[in-house]
Amino acid sequence: MQSQNLPRLGVSVFPGGFNWPIFAATEKGFFARQGLAVDVLATTGSVAQMTEFAAENFEIAMTAFDNVVAYVEGQGEAPIGAQPEFFAFLGSDDSFLSLAVRPDVSSAAELRGRSVSVDAATTGYAFVLFDVLQQAGLDQGDYAIVRAGGMSQRFEDLCLGNNAATLLSAPYDLLAERAGLRILTRVEGPYQGNVGAARRGWAARNTNLVVAYIRSYLEALEWLHKRANRAEACEILARNTEMTADIAAASYERMLVQGSGFFRNGQINEEGVGRVLRLRSRYARDGRILSDPNKYVDAHYWDLARAGHVGFR
Repeated sequence: MQSQNLPRLGVSVFPGGFNWPIFAATEKGFFARQGLAVDVLATTGSVAQMTEFAAENFEIAMTAFDNVVAYVEGQGEAPIGAQPEFFAFLGSDDSFLSLAVRPDVSSAAELRGRSVSVDAATTGYAFVLFDVLQQAGLDQGDYAIVRAGGMSQRFEDLCLGNNAATLLSAPYDLLAERAGLRILTRVEGPYQGNVGAARRGWAARNTNLVVAYIRSYLEALEWLHKRANRAEACEILARNTEMTADIAAASYERMLVQGSGFFRNGQINEEGVGRVLRLRSRYARDGRILSDPNKYVDAHYWDLARAGHVGFR
């Protein structure tokens, strides 16, 4: 089946190695096998991504689960109001987060009086950063918060010395170490990081496409986790991100082997979701207590994908 004749899905992503399953599903033909053609659309940050998502300029967002929660609740920084149509249907990973700092910083407590960068101050992984620093004895007033954009922008910002610290996902943590920066700590799970998200109305009308996307993604995850595919997987990652072969190899260990990183089954992690909701309840400005995961998650598409109940065009 030629790709130009297949249903097309626009998938918005933050540039980086956390798109590895999408790279693999594209190059190994898993999307095409499920009757899909996927257009990968890079975003510069969560404000831009969520604004475009609300405008229905693409069908699927690969984004931090916290972004979904924030915009459903109307707590996001983009001036688009509450977005109850947003929901997560696929769990990708635990976010691979590490606290990266300038070389002169040897402990999180030394960030007092300095600036730390985030994508947006009310969404994404900002609340994880605030929590890491609070555990080091720092309240939000003890440091300045600077909005610097997505992961690649924050990595470059840290290299330039504009701010003293940020949270980075793999492989940016590996790149940071190569650049002479310091990794102070890695955020331990459970935590629900990136998810596949869609709009409820669109998904209900296009269940077959959502299920096809999940199946393709799950096939890619299974393929990536097989050690026999390691060399080819690293080649795919390097080719799609322009990283060196040694960083790609190190990324494989970090993201697929060490018992954390990509979820092998693509299922949204219940405990990880609970942690996201607790952090948002603690740090969001309006102080609302969030406790109902069903407001942000619909697992029945994942169930259909695993059960094989839906046919495809």
